[in-house]
Amino acid sequence: MKKYFTLLILFLLVPLSSFGSAQSNILIKATSPFPEGHIITQTMIEFKNIIEQETQRRIKFELSIAKDTEEQANERCSKGEVDMQFTGGRAIEVFAPQYFFINAPFVLKDYEHFFRIMKGPIGEKAKEQILKNGNMYTLGYLYRGYRQMTSNKPILSLKDLEGLKLRLPVVPTWIKVWEALGVKAVPVPLTGLYQALKDGTAEASEGDLTQISGYKLYEVQKYLIITNHLVSFGWVHMYKPTFDKLSKGYQELFVKTAEKVCDTATKKLIASEDDILRMLMKNGMTVIYLDDKTMTQIREKAKPAIEELFRTTWPVTTWEEILKQ
Repeated sequence: MKKYFTLLILFLLVPLSSFGSAQSNILIKATSPFPEGHIITQTMIEFKNIIEQETQRRIKFELSIAKDTEEQANERCSKGEVDMQFTGGRAIEVFAPQYFFINAPFVLKDYEHFFRIMKGPIGEKAKEQILKNGNMYTLGYLYRGYRQMTSNKPILSLKDLEGLKLRLPVVPTWIKVWEALGVKAVPVPLTGLYQALKDGTAEASEGDLTQISGYKLYEVQKYLIITNHLVSFGWVHMYKPTFDKLSKGYQELFVKTAEKVCDTATKKLIASEDDILRMLMKNGMTVIYLDDKTMTQIREKAKPAIEELFRTTWPVTTWEEILKQ
């Protein structure tokens, strides 16, 4: 009995942190530029709920939703002003620009193509660059749909793009490709998307269905044009010093939870795309499906600009090599 009590006392004297799961009173600040209801914001909330539950709220979250632009979210996470960001591909553009073809219009074939690349050497090198230059770990990525176009006039051919005032994110490579198609680019941060379309600064936009529905673009746009011009993904990044301060047990929990919520979100989005499309139609949008001939013409028109970007901006590989994967 004496031996039992001695062991019990020793156990109680050992700090809980020694067991890898007992860091307490940790506050994680996370941000997403996307609005409530968006698949990326839903993923952030699900991540928060799981971590808080698994740690019995030893780790708590403070969430910022649709307050930062993608640019601000990325900068704040890199500097440690927030600990995590659930966002788009801004980190690749800024911290791994030579790999930004992963998130460029007309380059990838489909979402399975993206996952193959990210699991291979190119994807690993891209994440290494984000860590080296942006001070952030990449914990996960989720499919958020193919990007389409919206407009207040029907887009039926390549000719209809000529002079079209197209709202684009403030992404130079995207602007270069779209301008090669004849549009008049209107660079506007995501948070200003709705207003730009409402006040006529732009007359068209491009984005995935979750963006179009989440920002209620059906209130300010008449047509939805199915182009599938870019496979859109959300990303989960975490400030390196914050992650490194976590116990090994918590680090493993964060990584596994990110993988879990991203996988769940991907499956959920794939299953719900038809429902989102029907919702947009129910809210008054007319859907236009461009035929294969028209899409081939558009891609051929964009091809010289894309190939030039691989030579000058993305020289780590070629478009030909990417398409083989």
